[in-house]
Formats: sequence, structure tokens, C-alpha cells
Amino acid sequence: MVGCSADGNLNEEKYTQPLPWIGLFVAAASLVCAVAMAADLIHGIRHRKFWFPSRFFSINATSLTIIAVAVKFSVDLNTPMPSRVDQLSKLSSAVLLSVTIANSMPSLGTAKNKEIMMNIMAFAILVVAVFVNIAIQLGTGVIYICWWEHVVVMSLMLVMLMILGSSALAVVTTKTELEFKYKKKCDMTMQEGLKDINTRTPGELKEDLMKFWIMAHTSNPQFVMARSVTSTASGALCLLSATVLADAMLRSFYMPGSFKFCVGESDYKWSTTLVLIAHTVAVGVGTVAPAVRWFTSVFYRLPKNGKKSNRGTHFKVEKYWIQCLMEIKECPFIHIESQQLRKLAYKAKRSFLDTCIQAQIGIVMACKLVQFICILCVCRIVRVYDSCCKLKRLLPSNGTSVDQGLETNKIDLSHFALHLEGEEELVEVTMRKNCTATDHWMRKGKKKQPKHLTDLLKMATFTEGFKGVAEFDSEQVCSLEGEEPPQSWSLPIVTLTAIAVSLPNVSSCSVKHLIRSVHEGLVYVKLIEEYEDGKEELPNIRRAAYHVWSGVNIYHKWLDLDLHQLSLKSKGTRDVLERLVEAGKERLANFKNTYLTRCPKVSPSEWPAEALAANSMYRISNTILHIYHHNSSTSEESLFGTLVVLISDILAASLTNLRPFVFGKCLKSTIEEKKASVREAVYLLGQMEEIVELLDQSSLSIVYSDKITTIADWRSLH
Repeated sequence: MVGCSADGNLNEEKYTQPLPWIGLFVAAASLVCAVAMAADLIHGIRHRKFWFPSRFFSINATSLTIIAVAVKFSVDLNTPMPSRVDQLSKLSSAVLLSVTIANSMPSLGTAKNKEIMMNIMAFAILVVAVFVNIAIQLGTGVIYICWWEHVVVMSLMLVMLMILGSSALAVVTTKTELEFKYKKKCDMTMQEGLKDINTRTPGELKEDLMKFWIMAHTSNPQFVMARSVTSTASGALCLLSATVLADAMLRSFYMPGSFKFCVGESDYKWSTTLVLIAHTVAVGVGTVAPAVRWFTSVFYRLPKNGKKSNRGTHFKVEKYWIQCLMEIKECPFIHIESQQLRKLAYKAKRSFLDTCIQAQIGIVMACKLVQFICILCVCRIVRVYDSCCKLKRLLPSNGTSVDQGLETNKIDLSHFALHLEGEEELVEVTMRKNCTATDHWMRKGKKKQPKHLTDLLKMATFTEGFKGVAEFDSEQVCSLEGEEPPQSWSLPIVTLTAIAVSLPNVSSCSVKHLIRSVHEGLVYVKLIEEYEDGKEELPNIRRAAYHVWSGVNIYHKWLDLDLHQLSLKSKGTRDVLERLVEAGKERLANFKNTYLTRCPKVSPSEWPAEALAANSMYRISNTILHIYHHNSSTSEESLFGTLVVLISDILAASLTNLRPFVFGKCLKSTIEEKKASVREAVYLLGQMEEIVELLDQSSLSIVYSDKITTIADWRSLH
């Protein structure tokens, strides 16, 4: 019965019935955290990124909501939790929160400035709420076992939150500094010989991209955050927190006498076991990435070749840690009319920020102390290992060194590695681990080379400077409108392919091969046109091209005209071409009667996609009809071959922009996107290496392609 009972008291029997299902919900949220952290772990191992970037588990509204659900047991103030599993699930909930803080720290690097502040505040509210609730439960006796373990985990949780906030303060400064260094290095690289981009061989391009890769990798905001001293300390504390949970669980299960649990069952019933299992899995998975970051950072900072580290330098707090607070301190204050209040507010602001700066220095110094202690401990282990290796070398061995001399062939790119103040010792390690990354992505690109496109490009008129670029659209064709829309690379290619598909008595194999080749080519043409959009505003024309291409490629239709049926019903090649001319003319007339009457002053480049496609079909099919008229003895196969050469010439001319496009990818992206952009550029170069070598056969592609980029520029040469 809901409401009051027979004696007038509130009926509370059903209040606890949903709790097992709530526990199941908590377990599900914990598993979601585990899966996201495992995905980051697998991604890092698969791509050999042992600093484990936060790609799937990052600080945002979604993850914070899931974490809040996953740690629900820590904020449950009054539900009795008497048994061993109940009490351990309370502890595991607090440990899970600590693990999520350490795991998501690199994601600060890719967050926007405003997002960082809001997310840190939200995380701080959650951590403080959990801290206060656990403290209340320790006082009321809801948590009666693992008292000291909870105190340790709570302390670590607060320290890790402060480290997270300290890291966030340095993100903006480090991004700005590294972006400035990246631009400076790019200018230096261009001065070293990249001004003549179009004369670079594929080997030289690869070497140039290696420079960009090193710069992009070392300035990657997530990598910068992962290698920082705060991340190192956070990883150590995360490992310590997980160790506390592991110790408590092992003692409770295998040393029953160490804890005295109460008899009974919580209202969460069977779901508590599921929650503990889910928490344990999440903590186990989530500890790996911070622990590896910690160990890697410590190992890379070990003294090399017996050199002693300079302790004074090690404990120096770099400027970028406090620069943000210093800038805020020097900013003008809000205008206040009263001079006394203005002075008071100014002094209060400076005093508060001075306190924050001192706190920031203290946190960074504490992190450096943790790192230094870890280095001392690991250093002794490494010395023992080195001693064992020396003893092994003293033993007789028939083996010979195979590595000697291999390093001499490597290019020294160490001066392209970007680093912050105090990170000089990481340059050598970064170079050793990442110089081969470009080779890896080049090899992957070579495995995906566009073979059909390469075969098509071999039919281009290299020795004649791709004359088909000028011949596909004749000036002898009368314009149906006063002003013609500008030309693009993709629309003529698509229109010529549609005409080729419509020709009768052409083998289906030839048509399929052409469509496949053009489809491969349009992938790269689209990239080039998007890159050129900053110079030429042709979005409508590009949309028209790909709108038409989807129909030609899939259904063999040009707009609503079935090209296969047109070929079957026609009386011959001339009839097909005349029908295509009329189809374009008719659709352009319809556009003129409907659209241009309402908007007579609209620019041709802003015409709808169908009108642009119709105009292109009218002009190009008319041009092909003139070619056929002057040589009426030409067979369908021969005319098809002529169209293929025209398509090949246009594709080849457009692809001469590949080199500028590749370097544009490296130069124009934001610092958060630079590494992905450089990786795409290297992969693209691997795909197009054979085509780049093929295009270099044309003298025009070398002499003029640094001056001409658009199809209009190419047509002006002929």
C-alpha cells in the first residue's frame, strides 16, 4: 500500500525495492568508464603511442555525468552497507574517481580554453562532493571498515584534483608557446629549400614531411600534457591509490582476521557484487595508462651515460606554469567609481593571485619532488640491470653486432623537435622513437595506391602539356547566358564521364574501368578543390559535380536522364550527343524561366547545382559534337578513347597541385590538428608517390605549376 499504513504511519516498505536496479545502473556506468579507458589503452598500444592520448575517455559533460553515476556509492549517506562486499564497493568507488582524474589528464590539451575552465570546475564540484560525503559516512559509521584506506584515498583524490587544476593553468601558455615555435620552425624549413615545392622529388618530400612530423608530434598538446611533471606525479598517485584498493581487497578476502565485518545485507542486495566487480575492472584497466606514463616519463629522465642530474635545475619551476596567473594579475581591473573601493579591490585581487601563484609553485614543486623520488628509485633498479648486462657481455659470445653503423644513415632532425623549458633531455628520446613514423604511414599509403587512376593518367598528353584541359570546352560553342559560371576541376571530369558512359557500342568493361578510375581520382580532386576554396569561391560548382557523380557512378544517370537507356534508344553517336546537348539546353531554359526571373542579378557561380550541371553538359557535349562532326568516320570506341584522354588530362593537371596541398595540410591546421594533418599528408604522399613521379614527365607540371593552380589558369596557357 502506497502512502500511510493502517496505523497512520508512512509506509516505507517499497522505498528500497528499486535499489538493486540502481546498483545495476551504477555497475553499467562503471563498465562504460572501463570500456572507454580500455579503448584508449588499445589505441595507444596499437599505434605505439605509449603516452596514451585520451581519445575516448576525456573530460567533458558526458564523461563527468557517467563518472558521477559510477561513484554513486560514495555519496550514499544513509543506506546500510554491512557486509564485506558492501564496504569494499565504497572504497572502490572512491578509488575509481581518483583513477579517472589521472586517466583523463592528457585530454586537457585538446580542450578549448573556455571548456577547460568549465570542465575543471565541474570535476572539482564532483570531487569535493564525494570527499564531503565520504567524510560524513566515516563520521556516522556508514563506512566502518578500511578507515585509514579511505583517508589515504581521499587525500590522494584532493591532491590529484589540485594537480589537474595546476595542469589546466599551463595548457593555454604551452599551446601558445609551441604554436609560435612551430611557425618559426616552418619559416626556417621553407627558407632551407621548400620555396620550390613543385620541384621536390618524392624522396625530398618525404624528408620534408619527416620534419613536419617531428614538429607536429612534439607540439601535440596531449603529448605535451602526458610528458609533463604533473602527469608523472598524477600517474604515481593513481598507482598508489589502486594499490591501496588491491591491498584492502586481498586482505579482506585472504586474511579474514584483518577485518571484522558486520552480518547482514545491504538494500542493494546482489547488485553490490556487480558494482564491486565493475569498479575493480575499471580501476585495473584505468591504472595502466597513467602508470605507463609515469614509468616512461621517469625512465626517459634517468641520467644518461653516468652523468649526474643537476638537482637545482630539476626543482626549477618553469615560467609557463605561472605565466597565465601573472597575466591575469597584470590585467586592468573592472572600473569602480570609488577610489577607496578600487584600491581595496586591486589589493585584494593581487593578494589573491599572489596566493594562487605561490600555491601553483608549491604544487609543481611537489610534483617535481615526486618525480625526483621516483627517478632515484628507478635509477637504482636500472643500475642493477646494467650490472647484469655487463656481466653477460663478459661471457664468451659468437654473436656480432648488427646495429653498428645503422644510425649513420639517419637524418639528424633533432633541431625540429619542439620542447618547453626544462624538457631538453626528452629531445633525444623523442627522435629515437618517432623518426620511423613517417616510414610507417608511407608504407600504409603505398598499400592503398589508386591503381586504376594511375592507369588512366598514363593516357594523358604529358608531352603536349595536358592539352585536353583547353580542348574539352570550345569557345566556338555559343553561350546560352550572358555570363558563364567559372570552371572547376571536378565538374568537367564528371560531365565528360557521363558523356563517355552514354556512348553506344562501347564495351562494358571499358566503361566500368573508366568509372572506377574517375571515382579514385575525384577523391583527390575534392581534396585539392577544398584546399583551393580559399582562393576560388566555387562551393556550388563542387556540389553540382558530386551531386551529378553520385547518379553517374551508381545508377548511370545524369540528373534524371538514364544514360544506358539513352544509349540503347539512340540512332548512333551523333544522336546521343545531340540529345545530351538538348537535355542540357532544356534544363538550363527551365532554370532561366523559373529562377532567373525572380533573381535576375544572381552570380552564375551561385546557380543551383542542376543549372550548373546543365550548363556544363550543354557546352561540353556541344564541343564533343563538333569534334565528332569534323571527323565523322571516328568510331564509338575511338571517340570513347578521345574522351578518356580529355578526362585524363584534366585529372593530371589538377593533381599537379598535390605538392602544395600536402604542404598546406602541414601549415594551415590548428595545433590540436597538426599531427593528424601531417599524418594524412604522409599517408597521401605514400598513396600518390607513383602518380607524382608520373606527373613529373610533363615539363609544364614543373615549370608552371607553382604559378597556376586553377583550371582557368591552365586553360590560359593553351
